[in-house]
Amino acid sequence: MNILPTEIPDVLIVEPKVFSDARGFFFESFNRQAFAEKTGVTAEFVQDNHSRSAQNILRGLHYQIQQPQGKLVRVVVGEIFDVAVDIRKNSPTFSKWVGCRLSAENCRQLWIPPGFAHGFLAVSEVAEVLYKTTEYYAPQYDRCILWDDPDIGIDWPLNGASPILSAKDQAGKAFKTAEVFEH
Repeated sequence: MNILPTEIPDVLIVEPKVFSDARGFFFESFNRQAFAEKTGVTAEFVQDNHSRSAQNILRGLHYQIQQPQGKLVRVVVGEIFDVAVDIRKNSPTFSKWVGCRLSAENCRQLWIPPGFAHGFLAVSEVAEVLYKTTEYYAPQYDRCILWDDPDIGIDWPLNGASPILSAKDQAGKAFKTAEVFEH
């Protein structure tokens, strides 16, 4: 496993060691001991989620204001542009974002710690995303920031297309009025 830093030190790209041959490939998608040794993160994952999206579907920017979730995100079909936004008010990277491409081909994963909003755009015809979370889904604490908020300024690779959004994502809050993490 190789760990790549991002512009926000707490958000990490995880590259597993992939063993390929004429039959296909094999890799360990998660090993708690190796993950903790390489990242310093000792999170306990309590829930696995799986989503399927068509091209240009944009999901996010989601977070839970209580019971915040750390997420380990990977793609098993297609490709996404995955984004983490630091919404920890006392953080030196507050309001900053990082994005990276995760795909079935590159086998990369993105570690997004608690205290971040998360979103992704399906850039391939179809994308299936698996992610582990450190807290259970709690709908009463679920929050959403507008995907195109100008104060965050995410450079989504839409190539002139309009994103396809859920009603929840269309009704997201402006960053200036969104609840953020105070500690």
